Order: sequence, then structure tokens, then C-alpha cells
Amino acid sequence: MSAPHNPSVAPVPPASPVTETARRAKEAAAELAPLPRTARDAALLAVADALIARAEEIVTANALDIVKARTAGTPEAIVDRLTLTAERIAAIASDVRDVVALPDPVGEVVRGSTLPNGLELRQVRVPLGVVGIIYEARPNVTVDAAALCLKSGNAVLLRGSSSAYASNSALVDVLRDAVAGAGLPADAVQLVPGESRASVEELMRARGLVDVLIPRGGASLIRSVVEGSTVPVIETGVGNCHVYVDELADLDMALDILVNSKAQRPSVCNAAETVLVHAGIADAFLPRAVEALAAAGVTVHGDLTWQKAGADVVPATEEDWGTEYLSYDIAAAVVPSLDAAVRHIREWTSGHTEAIVTRDAATARRFTALVDATAVMVNASTRFTDGSQFGFGAEIGISTQKLHARGPMGLPELTSTKYVVTGDGHTRG
Repeated sequence: MSAPHNPSVAPVPPASPVTETARRAKEAAAELAPLPRTARDAALLAVADALIARAEEIVTANALDIVKARTAGTPEAIVDRLTLTAERIAAIASDVRDVVALPDPVGEVVRGSTLPNGLELRQVRVPLGVVGIIYEARPNVTVDAAALCLKSGNAVLLRGSSSAYASNSALVDVLRDAVAGAGLPADAVQLVPGESRASVEELMRARGLVDVLIPRGGASLIRSVVEGSTVPVIETGVGNCHVYVDELADLDMALDILVNSKAQRPSVCNAAETVLVHAGIADAFLPRAVEALAAAGVTVHGDLTWQKAGADVVPATEEDWGTEYLSYDIAAAVVPSLDAAVRHIREWTSGHTEAIVTRDAATARRFTALVDATAVMVNASTRFTDGSQFGFGAEIGISTQKLHARGPMGLPELTSTKYVVTGDGHTRG
């Protein structure tokens, strides 16, 4: 006999697919956190092996995304970033093995002491918990992000772009099978269900289930996550980076650094987007800079002084100073002093990377003291702001905010800390 219906008790609505995925991730994170490094490393090695063994399956799925992208008229440069081949998958697997070799941050004692009352105090690194990654196009990010999160003891929720949905689905299937086969909870790695904007918005509101979100992509993606999320966000990526060539710069060095900062790989966040030159060396430096940048295929968007230095210089507009081009374009201005350069940078910087070229140590010290950015380069290219270049081995992104993590985010930045206090029957009077 069924129980009588009570109209005053509302039925509990079923959890949405996104919420259910996040709930399973939270449970998996609790299982994952206490596991030793050996267990996590074994799972990552299994992932690397599985990527190689199932490469054909991944490439087949990726081909569906490639067809869809070309049908939609996607530029070939973007299609190339989307494409997976057996060789690229092998490189991704090699990167996973590199992560295995990195030091384990979990359990590291950040600081410790014995208090005057005899209590032993230790601050130790612990996983963040559930990390959500919202990213665009490149399916290799799926594996990179999962590997770094697993290495640091975190469960990961992966929300790539709809343009790579088939590729990401195949990759996550491989990852989950490998992780489960190594004895870890499969739900430590999950693809957020759905291809619509609604699934992203629901992930951004999953406070209490998701501990942190990390957006990786263009300015509009990052802005939408930062402004629309109730889950804590680590802001990454946007780089309006400047190179300031001081009056006391070595001009040959300045040319090398400028061209490398802009043209070595212009589509990344640590590429230079603006060059500022001290008026005292403008006559000597600008013609050489225009020629060198043109030879590298770079279009200069310059102020009046730059326009006089080269016939191909495009007049700069106010919009140019705030633009992250991610292309073979650079904004250029002449400034009367270091302080004027700093004022320009303060107005337009995204807080990523700023560089000065100078032979004067006092000038360099003043620049580094006045400029507020995740990294300040002295006589070095902006392109060095990178986890692998800094010796971190790998990174989840480059944080341009100031709380918790700033700059290239390696494994330690994917942890939080907790205090472990050990006494011997201590009570507080």
C-alpha cells in the first residue's frame, strides 16, 4: 500500500547534469586528497600510455571537429590549433610524463615552528579540491589541465569550447579509463556536460561544489567568467605587455629584445603589444626599429614621431594603446622620461608583463619599483613569462590578479594550505 500523498511537501527536483557532475567531482576530490604521490604519479603514467594506445580513436573524434570547423569557415590558423595528430598526441603524452617528474607540492611544509607554549605549528600545502577549467579551442589543454590537477591532488571539471567537443569527449574518456584503471576515482576527471552557454553559466554558479574556476582564453571569455561567477575565479591570460627602451639602453640589445618580444610568437599573452621609446634616443633608435619590425612582418601603429621615422607606420589611435593584438601589430610611442613611460603603462597595462631595456641600474630599479605587473623584465624579452621558462616545469595559466596566485601558475599555485597544530593536552587559559 502506497503512502498517502502530502500536498504540503514539495518534491525535490532532480539535480541537473552539471550539478550532478560537480557533486561527483567533490566526492572524488575527497578520495583523491589523501592519496600518496605514488598513486597519483602511477595514474598519470597510465594516462600517458593510454593516450598513445588510443591515439587512433582520438584522431577519429578530432576529425569530426575539424570538419565542423571548416564547414563553419573557421580560419586555418584556428583549425591548426584544433587539430590532433598521432605525433601531437605523442607530444601531449610526453608532457604528461614530464609532469610526473615534477616535485609534489601536496604535504609540503610552508612554514613551521614550536610556539612558546610548546604547541607545534605547521602550515602545509593541500589540494584546492575541485578545479573547474573553462577554455577555448585547443584540445591539448584538456590533457594538460587534467594532468596538473591530478598531480596536485585536485579533481578537475573540464569545459572546453563546443568547437572541440568531440575531441574533448574522446580525450576525457581515455583519461577516465586510465585513472580508474590505476585505482583512482574516475570522477576526478570529468567533462562538463553540454555545449551551450547555459552549462558554462551553471558551472559558474556551482559555489559549494566547485572550489575555484580558471578561465583560459581571450579577453571576452575571461571577463564573462570573472563578472558572472559566484565561484572564486583565478583570472588568467590577457596580456597588454610593454617594452620601454630607456635613454641609456644598448640599442642593439633593445632591437633584439623588441623584435623577440613581439614577433617570436605574436599570438600568445606574453608577446609585447606596445613599445615606448625615450625621446633622447628616438632619432637613433626609431628608424632601426621600424626597419627591424618590418623585416619581421610587424605593422607599427605609431604616434607622430614614429610616423616620421617610417613611411609604413600606421597612425595610432587611442584604441591601439589598450589593444591586445595577438598578431603582427604593435603600438608605438615616444615618451619624454621614464616617469612618463610608467604613467602610460599604469594607464594601459593588463598587469601581465612589462620590460625595460637600460644599462643604468638605478633606472632599472626605479622601473621595477614603480611598475605593477606579474613580471617585470630588465634587459630581457617579455616572452620569458612562462612556467617552463621560469623552471616550474608546467603551468595551468598565467594569473594577472593579486590574490592567491600571481604570474605563471605551477603546481604549488594549484594548492591551498592548512595549519596542523599538535599539542600534548594543551588547553587555553
